[in-house]
Amino acid sequence: MRIAMIGSGYVGLVSGACLSEFGHTVICVDKDEKKIAALQAGGIPIFEPGLDEVVAASVKAGRLSFDTDLGRAVAGADAVFIGVGTPSRRGDGHADLSYVFAAAEEIARALTGYAVVVTKSTVPVGTSRKVEEIIKQARPDAEFDMASNPEFLREGSAIEDFRRPDRVVVGCDTDRARDVMREIYRPLYLSETPIVFTTRESSELIKYAANAFLAVKITFINEMADICEKVGGDVQDVARGMGLDGRIGNKFLHAGPGYGGSCFPKDTLALVQTAQSIGAPTRIVEAVVAVNDRRKQDMAKKIETAFGGVKGKTIAVLGLTFKPNTDDMRDAPSLVILPYLQAAGATIRAYDPEGCKEAAKHMQLDYRKDAYDALDGADGVVILTEWNEFRALDLPRVKAALKQPLMVDLRNIYRPAQMAEAGFRYISVGRA
Repeated sequence: MRIAMIGSGYVGLVSGACLSEFGHTVICVDKDEKKIAALQAGGIPIFEPGLDEVVAASVKAGRLSFDTDLGRAVAGADAVFIGVGTPSRRGDGHADLSYVFAAAEEIARALTGYAVVVTKSTVPVGTSRKVEEIIKQARPDAEFDMASNPEFLREGSAIEDFRRPDRVVVGCDTDRARDVMREIYRPLYLSETPIVFTTRESSELIKYAANAFLAVKITFINEMADICEKVGGDVQDVARGMGLDGRIGNKFLHAGPGYGGSCFPKDTLALVQTAQSIGAPTRIVEAVVAVNDRRKQDMAKKIETAFGGVKGKTIAVLGLTFKPNTDDMRDAPSLVILPYLQAAGATIRAYDPEGCKEAAKHMQLDYRKDAYDALDGADGVVILTEWNEFRALDLPRVKAALKQPLMVDLRNIYRPAQMAEAGFRYISVGRA
């Protein structure tokens, strides 16, 4: 099938590349001329493991191309996906839908025949209906159907998530639209992927409900970690004991400095705002948002206490991105924790395998070329992101590099007994 993907950011680029891998002909569109030029030259604007290989193979096969001309991409397309950004709107937390609605207006002018217009971006309930209204107002003669098809991609493993998803959710109203969407995802029938067809409103809500629920799990185990520290428990044992219950499961029960990233912060805020506006407030999600915001401040204070005050001290920080295997800094805990420590008088030496360039757009730190370069002569080390290369550090070398053998591990990478044996003062999360 011929597909136009409007937006070549994280969602649009990954989705477009993977759909082309399925055998469809995909044109990814973006207004950013520099981004499109880079993609046409073989560059990848984001770090996502395996994405460069998928893009290169599909471009070589002639199934994937990039353009700044939306009209050229939409003309003759069987499906037009809207994959533009929907960031939190400043001031009120609502999702900013201006890019979605602008895309809808352009799509209306560009349609040349029947197509299914699909909202792929994460959008509040009712957005698909609004997009439909915009297109009909601009082009009463346009022949199209609307569908909602939210993405469930995890940064760092997005390619495999698209190839082998837990489910595909599609909200649409007509058999014709349903047939088009079935054909688009037909390759996944081979792996018996469940495809959930539902209403557009339910489809839009499924995305928000799923992310909010996962944010609840993260926040819950973080609060259990606080209790463990007070009573002498071990949050990892608690999480394992909980996770073995089939009704709960073990995913997203990892204590740490709070959730961040491109989805959970903005989606929980957007759900809270939507719920309040329709008179059905989500008290649980409201509490999760507040607790997670406070969590990052609490972790900064935890570090300050561990160092006995940070004024005049140099802290080596390993990991800046909100999670490993991405260069995404959006709402990363480091963006709250490190400015707090700097304001308290600390000098931060930082290293992240992929995130230093992005982090430098937000924070003025002493960025180093590798972990040991950051450690040399520092008063202690803090682990903020659990990159694999931090999981097996040469502990004698780390100890020799530091002024004092102090490690604050906010991801619980190491075992307390192991660190004690290595001669470290070791502070982790939710463990004695």
